[in-house]
Amino acid sequence: MAILKKILVVDDEYKIVEVIKSYLENEGYLVYEAYNGKDALKMFEKYQPSLIVLDIMLPDISGNEICCIIREKSKVPIIMLTARVEEEDILKGLEIGADDYVTKPFSPKQLVARVNAVLRRASYEPISISEIFSFNKGDLVIDN
Repeated sequence: MAILKKILVVDDEYKIVEVIKSYLENEGYLVYEAYNGKDALKMFEKYQPSLIVLDIMLPDISGNEICCIIREKSKVPIIMLTARVEEEDILKGLEIGADDYVTKPFSPKQLVARVNAVLRRASYEPISISEIFSFNKGDLVIDN
């Protein structure tokens, strides 16, 4: 049985969270929801998600602050999803540690594709040289 990857979706707009949750669950992800920054941080600690989809404009703690707090303790991939479309906002989000930045309005299908792509990169592990090369009675064997 495959292990479900956990995604934390953080946005104060209920309908947006529900749409994202539906699309991600259809892709086989286990989705947790948070509607403010405090809950997002609690859920991050409790569930240790594989990826976070994070709005910037939350009612209590900004998504940028949450990103910074999480970056102090984790390299979990973070995709910012926000109505902030100015170049300086995008650059700031990426500079503080976001792995991707999606602006609203957005395509749920494209968001899922970005989630898949970021998780593929995040889970990539280089192959050890010992897995490719071995010796058999002094002869070099290359398994490719």
